[in-house]
Amino acid sequence: QRTMATPAPQATQAAAAMKQAQDATAYEQVERAYQKQTPIFAGRTRVVGKKIAASKLRFWRDAGLGFKTPREAIEGTYVDKKCPFTGNVSIRGHVFRAVVRSNKMKRTIIVRRDYLHFIHKYNRYEKRHRNIPVHCSPCFSVEEGDQVIIGQCRPLSKTVRFNVLKVMKSSENKKMFNKF
Repeated sequence: QRTMATPAPQATQAAAAMKQAQDATAYEQVERAYQKQTPIFAGRTRVVGKKIAASKLRFWRDAGLGFKTPREAIEGTYVDKKCPFTGNVSIRGHVFRAVVRSNKMKRTIIVRRDYLHFIHKYNRYEKRHRNIPVHCSPCFSVEEGDQVIIGQCRPLSKTVRFNVLKVMKSSENKKMFNKF
């Protein structure tokens, strides 16, 4: 006859403390590694008599250049270290407007940037385009054909050097060169 062993009281207390710390920060845990915002200390204990709102435990900032921080970045529960609003990425350099071509990757989209190139010999312009991989924070929901404003940042991966700053929803499909 076997009896079930009861867990040690220290183990249950540690599990309860871990659960309490996880509830206090309330981050989405969908990855294998524990997701947390670096500036926030998740292991804090509550001082008796003082209650701190969960919104105070979220780090967010202004990306600058006149771009408004999205409501989802302030109130959301996602963790993204490459987000310009909640992560450790600063926007500097070029700021472009482009059209979303593909959003099949996780947190990365492909945008098409149309531009004109001047040919000196003929004194005329020709249409050109580039497909640029861009990091898209979970605070934005983008679909193909949406117009986005992207800003240059430090290299985030082998090919990604831009971040989405603003999304303008589009009702029609704008994948072709129709800027001019």
